[in-house]
This record gives sequence, C-alpha cells and structure tokens, in this order.
Amino acid sequence: MRWARRATDGAWRCAGAGWPEDGPGAVLRWEGGRVSPLTPGREIGFRAVGERHCVGARGNACPLTAVVPGRTAQARCAECARLDRAHSVAADTMPDDPRPYRVYLAWFGPGLVKVGITGEARGSARLREQGAVAYTWLGRGPLMAARRTEELLRAALGVPDRIPYDAKRAVRAALPPAGERAAEVVSLHARAAALPGWAETLERLECRVVDHAEVFGLDGLPPATAVVRELVDGGAVGGRLAAVAGPDLHLRTPGDGLLVVDTRLLTGWSLVRAGADAGAEVPVRAMPAVRGEQGGLF
Repeated sequence: MRWARRATDGAWRCAGAGWPEDGPGAVLRWEGGRVSPLTPGREIGFRAVGERHCVGARGNACPLTAVVPGRTAQARCAECARLDRAHSVAADTMPDDPRPYRVYLAWFGPGLVKVGITGEARGSARLREQGAVAYTWLGRGPLMAARRTEELLRAALGVPDRIPYDAKRAVRAALPPAGERAAEVVSLHARAAALPGWAETLERLECRVVDHAEVFGLDGLPPATAVVRELVDGGAVGGRLAAVAGPDLHLRTPGDGLLVVDTRLLTGWSLVRAGADAGAEVPVRAMPAVRGEQGGLF
C-alpha cells in the first residue's frame, strides 16, 4: 500500500485521518487533498521526517508555521487551537446557528457510554471518528435545544462528556455479541427517553441501533500490546492493518504483536514510505491492562 508516493520534497504532509460519509471506510488525508484508504488487511509503513508543524485552524495555515509537541493529539499551536475552539460547536459561540443538530447515544463497550451532539449534515461520521462500536440517535432540532438536552441527560444519568481512548481500546478485543450490544443500547435509549425535561423544540427519534464492529474490523481482533506514544524524526512504523476504529490503527507487527497507532499523532508530520516490516521504531508504551469503571446509571 503506497502511503506517500515521492513528491518533490520526498514526503507528504499528513492532514489526519477521517471517515467520509460517502466512503466504505477510513482514509488518511494529506495536505493538498490527496487521500490513502485505510483498509484492514493491507500492509502499510511510514517514516517521519523533520519536525511536526501546526496545521492551522478553520482552513487557514498557521501564520507562524509553529513546531508542536509530538505527544499531543491536537497538532495546533496555542493560538490556532484558540481560534479553532472559538468557532466550534462545543464552545457555544453560535447560539443562533440555523442548522439542525442531533443528540446521540454512543456505546464503546460494556459500561462505556456517552451522550453527545453533532451536526445533522455530518450523518454518522462523528460516531465513527470517535470509535463508537454502536450508537442510536435520541433527538434532532436546533443547536441550543440539542445542547440543553445533552446536558440534561449527562447530569441526570451521570454520563461523562468524554471517554478516554485507552478505555475504548481496552475493550475492543472482548466485545459481547452484536445482539447483546444492540440490546444494551435499546435499554439505554429507553431510560434516556423516559427522563422528563427534554427541550420542547427537540424532536425525539426512535431507537435504531447502528453497529460499527464490521466496518471497523473488530471481529476476532486480539488484545493490543502497545500504543505509539509519539513520532520522532527518522522513526518508522509498519505492519499489517488489522482494524481501524475511530482514529486508531491496529497494526499486526513482526512477532505477532498488535500495535495501536493514534492517527492524530501523525497529523502535522511529513511522512515518507517505509517497509511494512518496520514494526515500531518510535517511542511506545504498554497497553493498560485494566480500564476505569464508569459511574452513573449508564
């Protein structure tokens, strides 16, 4: 699989991974608009070159071309991160946004559930980007109605606003059968729907469970043994792609280990092709053996 065919400077700059709504799976994006499909079963390999640079904000290049740390998931300098955040839905800076939004219930594994909102135009892309194994919609309507209902459910049910990726990774290799996953989501939808106080302008939606296990390639996935901590200049990563869940690549490496590569750590790096037998020539950390338990009703 060719990740970075030779350009004039010998490298392609990574713009991050994504889950196009009109595509069958995840892709890795490159500066300039090119994409590489992330198809389970393919051999891949890449090597980082130089320094990691800020990717800018809101479609604009970073005016400082700032160097950013290798271990941060967001490849933005402080100023670009502030600008990007100021125009995000999470910042609540656009209360009169006329676009419709949806409230969702996302299931990542037994006891790992969150409630969130996303723009209706994005469809289920937001759920795939987070690595949600299963989900259902709860309601749709104006932004502030969706936000109020989201906050109501979080407070009433003790649902967190985020779930750490280590917790998501820890359960991917030991998921219950699809029928059990669907039954749990149906039960949680019923509990959420029964709560009083939903925004009147939010249309309630029936429970229709969507399961991403097959799309991600999670069937038969063995437990991960290590996680890439960061890329470094000259450091290579290579292996056979076993699964892609959210931003995470699960790579089978020489010696039958399973390495997790968070593609958010690739963003901002210039990459060149490397052999699929490279393994992990970058700093890694052991995969945590246990996950934290989620409190609350869910």
